[in-house]
Amino acid sequence: MHRSAAPSRRGFLLATAGAGAALGLAAAGPAAAGTRPRPHPRPFGRYGSPAARRTPRTLYVDPHGRGDFTSVQAAVDAAEGDGWTLVLAPGTYRETVSVDADRTGATWIGASGDPRDTVIVYDNAAGTPKPDGSGTLGTSGSATTTVRADGFTARGITFANDWLRADRPDWTGTQAVAIKVMGDRSAFHDCRFLGHQDTLYADTRDLGLFARQYYARCYVEGDVDFVFGRASAVYEDCHFRTLVRPDLDAAPYGFVFAPSTAGANPRGYLVVRGRVSSEAPDGYYKLARPWVPSSDTTARPMLTVRETQLGAGIDAVAPYANMRDDHPWQDQRFREYRNTGPGAATTVPENRPQLTRAEAAAHTRQAYLGDWRPYERRR
Repeated sequence: MHRSAAPSRRGFLLATAGAGAALGLAAAGPAAAGTRPRPHPRPFGRYGSPAARRTPRTLYVDPHGRGDFTSVQAAVDAAEGDGWTLVLAPGTYRETVSVDADRTGATWIGASGDPRDTVIVYDNAAGTPKPDGSGTLGTSGSATTTVRADGFTARGITFANDWLRADRPDWTGTQAVAIKVMGDRSAFHDCRFLGHQDTLYADTRDLGLFARQYYARCYVEGDVDFVFGRASAVYEDCHFRTLVRPDLDAAPYGFVFAPSTAGANPRGYLVVRGRVSSEAPDGYYKLARPWVPSSDTTARPMLTVRETQLGAGIDAVAPYANMRDDHPWQDQRFREYRNTGPGAATTVPENRPQLTRAEAAAHTRQAYLGDWRPYERRR
């Protein structure tokens, strides 16, 4: 059986991914989380500078001290209210960042346009002790970046969590979130999300909020449930990559999606024109399993994967599994439509529920996002 040592993303923090792999699309192994080591002579590119501010509500962040702030959180704290833009110079921002619900309409821009250059990363896990000794951080508390506000947009940024199981093999709280997104109208264009377990938490602030989220041309990697939560989220032209598990000797290594869609929500996760690749052996990953959390036992997880290339890493015979036997995946809202690749082969039809052509017409970005059209905007 193929096994390899777990690569530490900390070793990549001053490295650059290979040419042509700006979103990890050509990477043979885990994507590099880091940036180019030398500060750029024009750190903010075409987006101005503190001396030539793009708008009165534009703030500049540079770890080398050439902006308004050297940390992202300091800039967020200063950007009170609605409609602020943060331009992030190339660099590695090792910090946790939290955007409160009242900081609406924020836009974060990676100044170079290449998400490899601008990285927000930290290494908390669910099992990390709280500073006050009152317990552990838990899954949500492990997030490197947390966004509660509506109307958030990010472009050309890497969000990462580089905590590794190998560092603490005795821990059971191995969830390590790169970003938790809870607001409505949250959009990510040309971004990367790097982690292992629970990388991208596409969620909502509460059960009654059917938050809409949009991810375009993004790269996400991980192993266990690494795209999860209850948002109404569209992933368009995105690449999902499953990682090797040196700590395991048998399949399955993990699951790509774990939606927890509220039962009353008619829209869950939609993956369209995507790609799922793997560095693990063939068939060692499931495409999805439903998450029905104890906080919402009425959840009815929903995932539609359409016109997507599923690589050999996906178990084509049994691509779905249960998280808990009392909530079988067959009772949830899992569907596929016109997928391709070895991981999409229909060998056991009852294990591959398909949409009809008429049903597929209701599973589009327009149907999921309604009057919000982030795919038409450029800010």
